[in-house]
Amino acid sequence: MGTLVDMLGSRYPIIQGPIGAINSPPFTAAICEAGAFGMLAMGFVYDPEEARKMVSEVKELTDKPFGVNLMIANPTNPAILEVLADAGVTLVTTSAGSPRDILTAVHGFGMKAMHVLLAAPHAIKAVEAGADGLVIAGLEAGGLRSVNPESSTMVLVPLVCDHVDVPVVAAGGIADSRGYRAALALGAEGVQLGTRLIASEECPAPKAWKDAIVACGDGGTTLIPLGKMQMRSIINPKLQEEMKDQDAELSEIYSLMDAPTAWNSGEFEKFPAGSGQVAALIKEIKPVKDIIAEMVEA
Repeated sequence: MGTLVDMLGSRYPIIQGPIGAINSPPFTAAICEAGAFGMLAMGFVYDPEEARKMVSEVKELTDKPFGVNLMIANPTNPAILEVLADAGVTLVTTSAGSPRDILTAVHGFGMKAMHVLLAAPHAIKAVEAGADGLVIAGLEAGGLRSVNPESSTMVLVPLVCDHVDVPVVAAGGIADSRGYRAALALGAEGVQLGTRLIASEECPAPKAWKDAIVACGDGGTTLIPLGKMQMRSIINPKLQEEMKDQDAELSEIYSLMDAPTAWNSGEFEKFPAGSGQVAALIKEIKPVKDIIAEMVEA
C-alpha cells in the first residue's frame, strides 16, 4: 500500500472520483482534510485561467495534496498542465482515450499520471505507454461507460493486478469499509469513490440528487445509451416508462450535453441522476470525514 500512498501524499489511499458537474474547490479541500486525495475535474475546462483559479481556491482551503483529472481529448491540456505544474500539483489522472501522448507531456512537467480505464487490455497498454498507476472502474461504477462487454470490479481488478506492476486503484461498487477491504484483498492498493461522496454533506450536488441516491434500491440504475458510450444513471419514473416502450430510442431522448444542467438543478426529467450501482448501499448523507473514517477504521 505504501507505493500508492507515497504517490498521492495523502493519509489514506482513497481518491475522490472527479465529476465535472460538481466541480467544487471547497468540496475537494474537505476531502483532502479528511485524509483522502481530493480531485478537480478539468476534462471540460478550456480556459487555463479558470484552471488556475480553481487550483488556487483549493490551496487556500487546505495544505494537503490534491490532483486533477484530464480528459485526453481536451485541446487545452498542455496549457492546463503548465498551470498545474506551476501550482505544485504532482499527480493527475487521465481518461477517455489512449494516454501515450499526454503521459509524455505529464512526465515532462515532472508530474505523475494514473490512467482511468474499463478493460484489462487497455490497462496493459497504458502501463506500456508509461502510466505510473491505474484506476480500474468495474461495470457497476457510475459515469461514462463503453458500449463493449465489461467485467465487474470483483473480476477486473485482480485480472489487471495479475498483469501490471504499477499501483492499481479500484473503482465501482465501493461505499463503506466492506468494499474498501474487499478492494485491497483483490490486489488494489486503494479505491476511488464517486457516488458515495456525492451523498455527503459537503458535496454541492443538489438535494434531489443526493436523495435519489439514498432512495435507490437494488437494480435501481441502468445504462443509458449515448451513441459510442453509455452513462449509468438512476431509474426515475419517466425513464422507467421509457424503458417499457420497445420503440423508445433512449439515445435520441437523452443527450449527454443536458447532463450537467440536469444534475446541477435536480431536473432529472432532462437527464437522469448519475450514480453507480453502489447507491443501493447508501442510506444516509454524512460528512466527508465520517465517510472516510468509517471506511478505513472499521
